[in-house]
Amino acid sequence: MQTYSVKVHPSAANLPREQQLAWHIAAFAANCGPLEDDVVEMIACRIVDNASVGLAAINRAPVAAARAMALAHPRKGGGTLYGLPTSIRVDAEWAAWANATAVRELDYHDTFLAADYSHPGDCISPLVAVAQQMGLDGAALARGIAVSYEVHVALVKAISLHKYKKDHVAHLCPATTAGIGALLGLSTETIFQAVNQAVHLSFSTRQSRKGEISSWKAYVPGFSGKLAIECIDRAMRGEAAPSPIYEGEDSVIAWMLGGKNDAYEVSLPAPGESPRGIMETYTKAHSAEYQAQALIDLAIGLAGEIDDLAEVRDIVLETSHHTHNVIGTGANDPQKMDPEASRETLDHSIMYILAVALEDRKWHHVDSYRRERARTPSTVALWHKIRTVEDPNWTTRYLDPDPDKRAFGGKLIVTMNDGRVIVGERAVADAHPNGAHPWTWSDYQGKFEILTQGELGETERRTFLDAAKRFASLAKGELDDLLPALPNGSVTPAAPTGQGIFDHGL
Repeated sequence: MQTYSVKVHPSAANLPREQQLAWHIAAFAANCGPLEDDVVEMIACRIVDNASVGLAAINRAPVAAARAMALAHPRKGGGTLYGLPTSIRVDAEWAAWANATAVRELDYHDTFLAADYSHPGDCISPLVAVAQQMGLDGAALARGIAVSYEVHVALVKAISLHKYKKDHVAHLCPATTAGIGALLGLSTETIFQAVNQAVHLSFSTRQSRKGEISSWKAYVPGFSGKLAIECIDRAMRGEAAPSPIYEGEDSVIAWMLGGKNDAYEVSLPAPGESPRGIMETYTKAHSAEYQAQALIDLAIGLAGEIDDLAEVRDIVLETSHHTHNVIGTGANDPQKMDPEASRETLDHSIMYILAVALEDRKWHHVDSYRRERARTPSTVALWHKIRTVEDPNWTTRYLDPDPDKRAFGGKLIVTMNDGRVIVGERAVADAHPNGAHPWTWSDYQGKFEILTQGELGETERRTFLDAAKRFASLAKGELDDLLPALPNGSVTPAAPTGQGIFDHGL
């Protein structure tokens, strides 16, 4: 690994591009080393993970709307869409838009937490779409995905966006752009220009995850993937972009992050070094914000020690700064305590999540969020007895540079009306690499089978799982098998709806 110091430089310094972070990202992407077997296997697991949650969300309103928009951009030889036959193809950027929205909708796929938050698997849909449209093979796809994960993990470790109320798309977009560049085998110069543009255009505020959280949260990775594809296309035509985009006098660091006196240390593999960033990331066993994963496991286990939840006086969760301020009472969002809040808001309310997990002793990606479930009087009563507090020890553990020591859980203190106190704590989710049951291929396969049960036939499931497991050896034209089709008539809409601007004139 090589570590680069990144800070603002005055325009008069004329910082050489070879000393800019965007160039270091591009140089790695253009010259990444061979992939190791465990990395390729984990990429296969994440392809399955994405398909699982994408198909499970296939007819939810945001996904249906994104797909309808994509269907208005047909292209012979383009990318395919989750759930639809391969005869239906659309422009790669619109396939990225629709498929990434499907994957993100349930908040149920992989994550990486460090100085900032991220869902690195959001890169997979745009990379597959580009590979399909460009007629590339599985080996190229593997390289692109591995590079995207590596860049994403490096940025998330080094640069906090949420501290300055910026959304994490600002790391996702350049990482996806670098991955597409690696996928296509582009030069350092071309990737550099595309990364500059991606960073320049992808900064937005965290209001998308604050207050009344809307369906835009699901669309963010689709927007990012579409933008990344357009940035690469423009750079391939020889066009330049603003630079130095991180270090410039009026750059994103200077005006959107810490300012001219801020500095970051970003570590990336040296050119020719093998990318392993994906091995530090982890997926979700439960459909909720990742910081809730260990706490759902904890609540399910602790529920058996509480005889009568109606006799609970008070529940306090001692946890990290991030958890307290993003999904806890430290966020100061009244919507997080509101039974009429959106699903997107409820999955960012650890108070609601703990109440349901304690009552049901399980978590379900649909049932746990039903409107009638949130309105249940006993749930509302318990929910409003829960509060969070920041514990500096949990914050330190959350930010530990050693992935084997990093912790995303907390300590739950339940006080009963009779004075009894029931205490439990969990550092990481059971499914985490350091958890009680680290997930491997069989767990991802099980998740896929559960989420597609009743929707996908046995032959179709076997075909997809076989293709995913050997994805890196798939030949040109075989990548279509990575996006399973559901039975005819089960996906709505499957054609343009006539609702928007794009549908007219087809």
